[in-house]
Amino acid sequence: MFRSDGAHFQKNYTLTTGVDLLVKQLSVPDTNDSVELFIFDSAGKELFSEMLEKLWEHPNLLCLVFDVTNEQSFSNCAKWLERVRAQLHGSVLPGVLVGNKTDLVGRRVVEASRAQEWATNHGLEYFETSTKEMENFEAPFRCLAKLFHQLYRERLELFHSLV
Repeated sequence: MFRSDGAHFQKNYTLTTGVDLLVKQLSVPDTNDSVELFIFDSAGKELFSEMLEKLWEHPNLLCLVFDVTNEQSFSNCAKWLERVRAQLHGSVLPGVLVGNKTDLVGRRVVEASRAQEWATNHGLEYFETSTKEMENFEAPFRCLAKLFHQLYRERLELFHSLV
């Protein structure tokens, strides 16, 4: 949905196997600026973990997505967060946690309050989405754009203070 600007939800799609790259320009909320995000969409399968870690050498932001109807999907977020942060050697990595498939109300197993608490405890913003119903699917990316812009401004100020 994000890739197509909400134009359509593909009923028949192939799951990500490995890594897809999406480059997307976004306006930064509450500014006149925009940022270009290079988004590596990776499958959450263990099979791809070694390859992914090579791509994660210098991440600026993190977007963890889980299926609210799948406990294992949520549990895996801790493992992936640990792996990404291990690459940073103590640096802070801003990001978001996204609970997807909220349209499947009767099948939900991960409650919003639990996911929100986990996200807060790990320094992440929390969002819930239903890409099928086109609900809130852009909000996590607008947040990431704002976080990236803030990170850029902080680094720019640091650079100017050194000159």
